[in-house]
Amino acid sequence: MIPILLGVLIGILSSGSGLGGGFLVVPFLLHLGKEARVAVGTSFLFVLMVAVSSLLGHWRVGNIDWKTGAFLALGGVLGAQAGPFILEHVSEQNFKRFFAVLLIGTGVWLLYQSRS
Repeated sequence: MIPILLGVLIGILSSGSGLGGGFLVVPFLLHLGKEARVAVGTSFLFVLMVAVSSLLGHWRVGNIDWKTGAFLALGGVLGAQAGPFILEHVSEQNFKRFFAVLLIGTGVWLLYQSRS
């Protein structure tokens, strides 16, 4: 029941912020004892399903720039092929450190941007 409730909460936050939700799902899965590689891979299933649903919702209200989104998606698809390869060569401890720094850095950047 807790994963479903957390999924609802993360789905709301993801579709409203554009952040995808993986940044919240991965720490939750790590807390449940999943290996980093499994947590990352599993979070993509969540992100895919939420992204498709969010895309439909934002399409209905006209909030999509299709051209920019397509170019970003192309780059993202190409870059995403390197991620699993890199993850296979990073220790669990280093992954957790990198992920923590990434989350903190993103938070600081968003706080800075909100001041403008």
